[in-house]
Order: sequence, then structure tokens, then C-alpha cells
Amino acid sequence: MRILLTNDDGINAPGLEALEEIAREISDDVWIVAPEADQSGASHSISISDPLRLREIGDKRFAVRGTPSDCVIMGLRHVLGDRRPDVVLSGVNRGQNVAEDVTYSGTIAGAIEGTILGVRSIALSQNLNRAREDLDDPFAVARAHGADVIRRILKVGEFGRDRLVNVNFPGCLPDEVKGVQITHQGQRDQELLKIERRVDGRGNPYFWIVFGQAEYKAVEGADLAAIRSGRISVTPLKIDLTDEVLVDRLKAAFDD
Repeated sequence: MRILLTNDDGINAPGLEALEEIAREISDDVWIVAPEADQSGASHSISISDPLRLREIGDKRFAVRGTPSDCVIMGLRHVLGDRRPDVVLSGVNRGQNVAEDVTYSGTIAGAIEGTILGVRSIALSQNLNRAREDLDDPFAVARAHGADVIRRILKVGEFGRDRLVNVNFPGCLPDEVKGVQITHQGQRDQELLKIERRVDGRGNPYFWIVFGQAEYKAVEGADLAAIRSGRISVTPLKIDLTDEVLVDRLKAAFDD
């Protein structure tokens, strides 16, 4: 099995190192094409106004000055060429990608691009439980359970032309994981999204987009609830965003 790896945290990210370990439990034919620098929050953007710079930094290991989507395109269309991979794995992201994160995430976008190009694709992310001081390796759960989760997902066979799978690992010790739950995409209170104003050394203002910390209701069956309960969340996603219910309502509105 040929596996292509990418991420959004960058070629030197510890999560990519963890993903490579996971992938090598499944296959010895592992290729890596990842961003030169951190591309967190890049979503599904591609570089159309700037050239892509490709740098080979090791055996089957390449860095691209571009986004995660650029990396998957470069991997499939140039690096691998006719040596097509059997699966694209994107991650392991430093931090969960659940609920609305899905629309911002470069990790998810890497898997989306793989899907668009006709390859089964899985995004993997690790919740960071900062309240737990005993979690020396933030990717311990992903390392311990990742290969088995991926193997079970691949047993499904083909996902379909516009479908991918989003996996999130809870922030706990590997032996504390309470199983795997098939979930749907959750929804958070976006009032937690804030603009934080700061002032630099010359008195000029600058701003950070920040997410506030607050309790929110996690609906049972959602990815948020699974992670909170110590379960690995596995969420099937669709690229087709069409809302069929609203389609019918809009048709009715334009029928007169």
C-alpha cells in the first residue's frame, strides 16, 4: 500500500512525525509532501498567484512552499505521478478539528484535496488537553491507536467520490481511551471567537483572532461530545455542501 502524508503544521511538526510512525505500521511505502512552514487555518486555499517551490529534504520526503492543498496536488501530480497512492493521510494536527474547525482547517483541506483527486483520504487531529499536566507526549493517543483506526476505516472500501473521514483523538493517556465513536459534525457557540487588541513597542495597535475558553453544550453523537467523553471521534464528511431542504424551499419561492 502506498501512502501519501501531508499536514498543515509544517514539515518539521511533531504531529507529522507521529503520523509517519502510524503510517509505517501499515506500510513501508510512505511518501511525505508537506508545507515548508505552518499553514494552520489555511483551509482549502491553493496558490494561484505565487509559484510553488519544491524541496527534497530526504528519502520520499518533500517540503513545499505552499498550502496543504498545494502539497497534495504537488504530491499526486508531480512527485508521485503515475505511482498513485492508495490513501492520503493528513495530520496529525496539533489540536482537534471538530465542529466549525472543519471549515478553517488546513488538515481537513489536505484530505479534501486528496478526495477531489480521487484518492481515499483521512484527516487526523489530536486534542490538546492543557488541563492534564501528566500528558508528556501530546500525540500519545494518536500514536497508540492511529494505525488500528486507519486500518478499520480502510476496511470500508471506497468512500465515494466526494467523501472523506475526519478522525479526532481525545486528550488523555492511551489506556484511558473509551473506544471509538462514529459521529456527526458538531456545532459550537461562535461567540467564543474574539478579536484581541494589543499594542506593539512603538505604540501601534495589532490584533489576534482568539478563541475564548468557555463551557458549551456538546450534543450527544457529535464529534465534540465524543472527544469530551474520552472517545476517538470518526466523522464521515462530504464535499458537496448542498442543503437539499433549502433547495426545495428556494424552488418554492421562485415558482410563482
